[in-house]
Amino acid sequence: MSLVGKLVSELEINAAAEKFYKVFKDQAFHVPNISPNFVQQVEVHEGDWDNHGHGSIKTWKYTVDGKAEVLKEKVEFNDEKMAMTVVGLEGDVFDHYKVFNATYQVVSKGPQHSLAVLTLEYEKLDDGSPYPYKYLDLMNAITKDIESHLK
Repeated sequence: MSLVGKLVSELEINAAAEKFYKVFKDQAFHVPNISPNFVQQVEVHEGDWDNHGHGSIKTWKYTVDGKAEVLKEKVEFNDEKMAMTVVGLEGDVFDHYKVFNATYQVVSKGPQHSLAVLTLEYEKLDDGSPYPYKYLDLMNAITKDIESHLK
């Protein structure tokens, strides 16, 4: 059994790619208001909100499967690909994974239509660690909330 893996989800969304990407790049502090059932708080520890957050370190407080969890992450942006990668540093996910990185990429399919490509790369601590499907489901739910917010 492989301990290293990747899960990918693609969602068609009715939102302009640039607007969707901007939420993560320039307005991440709004995500708890946009998706309050899943994200309760986001705080900056290093860096700031004003320089588009690249390289900043944030702590996210969120709910997955009805359980409150915390993730401290470093964010990386690729403007050319309209992609944001969350590199997990510490938090509840590390009870089961050595590596935990999540990428939100948005591809324009027209003025108000895009494809959100969500990728979760992980390395399990051992064979008994679960596959991180619930985290990919969380990413999908947050994406749908952002889509609704942008309509």
